[in-house]
Amino acid sequence: MLRIAVPNKGTLSQPAAQMLREAGYRQRTSDRDLICVDGDNDVEFFYLRPRDIATYVGSGDLALGITGRDLLLDADSGAEEVMDLDFGGATFRFAARPDGSDGTPEGLAGRRIATSYPGVVHRHLEKLGVSAEVIRLDGAVENAIRLGVADVIADVVETGATLRQLGLVTVGDPILRSSAILIGRAGDPDQPQVTQLIRRLQGVLVARRYVMIAYDVPTAQLDAAVALTPGIESPTISPLRREGWVAVNAMVLSAEVHRIMDELYEAGARAILVTEIRASRL
Repeated sequence: MLRIAVPNKGTLSQPAAQMLREAGYRQRTSDRDLICVDGDNDVEFFYLRPRDIATYVGSGDLALGITGRDLLLDADSGAEEVMDLDFGGATFRFAARPDGSDGTPEGLAGRRIATSYPGVVHRHLEKLGVSAEVIRLDGAVENAIRLGVADVIADVVETGATLRQLGLVTVGDPILRSSAILIGRAGDPDQPQVTQLIRRLQGVLVARRYVMIAYDVPTAQLDAAVALTPGIESPTISPLRREGWVAVNAMVLSAEVHRIMDELYEAGARAILVTEIRASRL
């Protein structure tokens, strides 16, 4: 039975479970459940602290896990990224008082840097060739400078509102752009169940990003319409009973669908309909 780790709480927990449901896997019905067995797919899910998941996967106790790229890099566990799941995006940056650091390697050298992700920061500093003191904190990193614990902090920055309230500004380039990822143990051989899971998750990502568009268009305007809707491989084109017209079906990016519909209409297409994709295999 394939054993997979899923975040038990936090911002990644519910989106991870929802993605697995969309991929056809059973998930727990209560947040108190620590294990869920999906006998139909021969998979067992373990709900763990997101920070611990890379450790369990890296040790080989679990075959796969869903966690953040930041947590994987921070753990140095022997696990590796298998695929990006396209949710839970976060940006890690340095922040300091306006006169505290300019974010350059020279500006960080010798400084005290507080963070909840010392592994990520150590690797970044090594890449820059900078020596600095990294102080690990489990939370409330933003207060470290005001309390005199650190000169610089390294943390997740979303809008920057919390930093501004504390008189801090982001400095330098982002340390890391993180998101939810599927991880596996480095060097493990492929298993049929693993391949199936990856294919299903890829299908979910496609279904979320694309919609199916269908329309009728005169054959004289077909080339212009198909140029707007080339599809994944090629659109499906069928003749209509009405002479000189064809029906077209194609997948298009959902983020662009309204622009495409407008341009199709201007090109002469009519009866333009859009439907969601529930699942896919490409």
